[in-house]
Amino acid sequence: MEKAAVYTRTGDKGMTSLYSGERVPKQCLRVEAYGSIDAISSNLGLARAFLENQEVRETVYHLQEKLMQVMADVASLNIATPYITDEDVKELEHIIDTFDAKLEPLTRFVIPGGKKGAAALDVARTTTRRAERNLLRLQEEEPVSQKVIIWINRLSDLCFILERVENEVAAETGTN
Repeated sequence: MEKAAVYTRTGDKGMTSLYSGERVPKQCLRVEAYGSIDAISSNLGLARAFLENQEVRETVYHLQEKLMQVMADVASLNIATPYITDEDVKELEHIIDTFDAKLEPLTRFVIPGGKKGAAALDVARTTTRRAERNLLRLQEEEPVSQKVIIWINRLSDLCFILERVENEVAAETGTN
């Protein structure tokens, strides 16, 4: 069996296909929005490569899996059943609350750094905020699932919490 080429040439003229099949310009807001969500997953993958806390690492992997569904929702027009639901938002809130309960209350601003994994989680947090802004710009022009926007908003909060959890190891050893 012959291996298929990675390149398809279908995008050579500046068009791409949405998950739901429609052809759109590569520079359209929808492509920009799901591309920025793809960047979140890449940044989370970088963070995961450096994370020392196993529970945080497993959580990040789960988030990367869920981001595939988020991208599918954003890269689709007129889908009957969105992937991201109220239950997904509640799950993120539960994860945030669970990790946050393990942390001391904040008494100062957090400066990114400390452990490599924590620093990468902060990059993922800021990438998530940018993706949220892209989704809100898209929403001004086209329909966007409100659940996706809320989920992305919660994800940035979770990245911040996970960064703090990961850095606790650094704080305990005096390397933060």
